Amino acid sequence: MAQGLHLIWMILCVHLICISSQQEIEFIYNGFSQADLYTDGVAKILTKGLLQLTDGSGQKMGHAFLKKPFEFNSPGSFSFSTHFVCALVPKPGSTGGHGIAFVLSASMDLTQADATSFLGLFNISTQGSPSSHIVAVELDTALSAEFNDIDKNHVGIDVNSLISIASTPAAYFSEIEGQNESINLLSGRAIQVWVDYRGGVLNVSLAPLKIQKPSRPLLSRSVNLSETFPDKKLFLGFSGATGSLISYQYILGWSFSRNKESLQALDVTKLPRVPSHKAKKKKPATLLIIFLVLLAIIVFLALGAAYVYMRWKYAEVREEWEKEYGPHRFSYKALYDATKGFNKDEILGKGGFGEVYKGSLPSNELIAVKRVSHNAEEGMKQFVAEIVSMGNLKHKNMVPLLGYCRRKGELLLVSEYMPNGSLDQYLFHDGKPPFSWHQRFVIIKDIASALHYMHTGALQVVLHRDIKASNVMLDAEFNGRLGDFGMARFHDHGADPATTAAVGTIGYMAPELATMGACTATDVYGFGAFLLEITCGRRPVEPGLSAERRYLVKWVCECWKMASLLGARDPRLRGEILAEEVELVLKLGLLCTNGVADLRPSMDEVVQYLNGSLKLPDISPDSPGIGSFTPLVIGSNHNPASPSTKPLSASFYSSSSANDSTFVTHSIVHGHGR
Repeated sequence: MAQGLHLIWMILCVHLICISSQQEIEFIYNGFSQADLYTDGVAKILTKGLLQLTDGSGQKMGHAFLKKPFEFNSPGSFSFSTHFVCALVPKPGSTGGHGIAFVLSASMDLTQADATSFLGLFNISTQGSPSSHIVAVELDTALSAEFNDIDKNHVGIDVNSLISIASTPAAYFSEIEGQNESINLLSGRAIQVWVDYRGGVLNVSLAPLKIQKPSRPLLSRSVNLSETFPDKKLFLGFSGATGSLISYQYILGWSFSRNKESLQALDVTKLPRVPSHKAKKKKPATLLIIFLVLLAIIVFLALGAAYVYMRWKYAEVREEWEKEYGPHRFSYKALYDATKGFNKDEILGKGGFGEVYKGSLPSNELIAVKRVSHNAEEGMKQFVAEIVSMGNLKHKNMVPLLGYCRRKGELLLVSEYMPNGSLDQYLFHDGKPPFSWHQRFVIIKDIASALHYMHTGALQVVLHRDIKASNVMLDAEFNGRLGDFGMARFHDHGADPATTAAVGTIGYMAPELATMGACTATDVYGFGAFLLEITCGRRPVEPGLSAERRYLVKWVCECWKMASLLGARDPRLRGEILAEEVELVLKLGLLCTNGVADLRPSMDEVVQYLNGSLKLPDISPDSPGIGSFTPLVIGSNHNPASPSTKPLSASFYSSSSANDSTFVTHSIVHGHGR
């Protein structure tokens, strides 16, 4: 009986000793500052409790083991669970690195192993040998064909060999998505790993740092630890290695228990932080510093020069008195951009007075920009005031003058773009089809309506002073629009214009301009010359013709005397003509160009004649002043004035021909004599 009790007591003591030894193997490290670990190679515990397996140098390995071995007696009852947090940080400038492994080894001495793809576990002779006595869970970040790796980001279970008995791409089971989500092992971020062994089955699970342990393991495989460790003893630890591919390998925390239920969870808030490894900035050499300084100076000077150039390029002349005209003033830069830098492809007309360019504003409004030279400043204030006043005139048969811009030696006038150009192109240019009589008669009435408005309908009397076909614009529907108001002037209704400035074009200028100055009657004279021009398809003066045909007014009158008034019409007239209308216009043209100003009709009467609401007075070729023509000469000047004295007399869209000679006393130079 006593011997039986003694035997029972011995069995109880052995069991208690086994339980005591099992409890001692349980631990948790939230950082390794207080841990008693065996390390070799380049492995070490950093000051903040971080376990570093490799230090960023090549062809190195490091190991860290729990110093006390793990012993088991019965394989059937042998189990454990472990939880650790690791981080693999790629070295700046390196394309990747080799991985790490959680190791069960019969010995802590792995110094004979190789680095690189052997992960610090085997060498060429021990790889695949049963005498190695190693089971490992590898987190591999390199693709090694010799070990049949599936990719360069996988998890594997190894038994005495790096040819895994089971492997799968690194991932974790997402409870939200209900499927595996991939994990980049070499992301530099902390990754949780759980390894559980029970009933001869080894399970491996992964998850990002702040996600709980997945309900499904990533990898599961039967492993007989008794065969691998016949001495029933093993050491627990980690192994890491580098080769030509380099990464920093860290273990942040580690928890272990023989029992899955008693495994303590790591406190992620207490774990050390993963260091961030950035490429070191090399101090620039002295020559590089000098080069950068010189480059900065050159760039600064270039920017300064560009600023000065841009100021010069877009420089304008602005005076205090122009402030009140602000809404009518365009910036030079806006016009420069609108015309694509005054590109030659945008030119609408060109002559001795300058060029006219087509432009497009940011609002997509199409404009015509007349760019003319001038050197005079006297009278500019009055002239700009009249440009602005013209912009305020509103009539459907006038080309809207939108505004202006001033530069040194240059003036730019901006008007609405007329897509069909000027009338003279259809009268005198072979490239354009000639107009029918109906089209011409409509345009005649359009211009008469505009001139009537300028003389009687505006707040002030507006004298155009240069009415001719080249100053008649055609809109998209070929309606006539009176344009080019560069020589226009104003005076109050009932007041005497009293100007001594004779401006205009030979053939359109009334003979009294030299002595009496401009008035509504001189505009009527110009309109009369325009009527003959559009009906006969000839300019008022053509020096190349014979003396009897040179002056249009005289020639039309001679045709009338010979009872052949219709013979004066343009022979290129297309379609049917109304003889009554043609005769009306020719007689009205002679009436308006009467050499006696008092015998000319007003524009109010002209409009009524054209509309048929007033009968033309009874006149004949022998009536006083009819058919008389004397070329107007200012002083002793018998040649056209130079371009510098007449920049505003050209059409907005086309220049005058050689026969369209102009005698001008520029209004800016001599003033308007108001």
